[in-house]
Amino acid sequence: MIDHVSVAVRDLAASTRFYEAVLTTLGFDKLEARPATVGFGKAYPEFWINLRSDAMPAPARGGAHVCFRARTTDMVDAFHAAALAHGGADDGKPGFRPQHGEGYYAAFIRDPDGNRIEAVTFVTRP
Repeated sequence: MIDHVSVAVRDLAASTRFYEAVLTTLGFDKLEARPATVGFGKAYPEFWINLRSDAMPAPARGGAHVCFRARTTDMVDAFHAAALAHGGADDGKPGFRPQHGEGYYAAFIRDPDGNRIEAVTFVTRP
């Protein structure tokens, strides 16, 4: 359905370091680097960061929202921790969100440019 997603970043080198640390927790690698864009994925670049050095930071309730699927709650927790350790901001600590459905376990962060990035897994609870 969707082949890839991209978000704008103001500092490609810094954002590359940020996303390498964060996306590694979900099994993604940096697969392609060009002068103004970097692609991350598992088998092919599914998520791109694109240099837009003149872009304004996203407003507090704006920016892109991208959600990555995690295999486990531990991966969601690691995603959140890595983001905070590498310059991201908390936008929703790891935990269940019953308002989004049974077993919906997610964490939300803001990248250094204000984009809202989420990791989610679905847990079957006894």
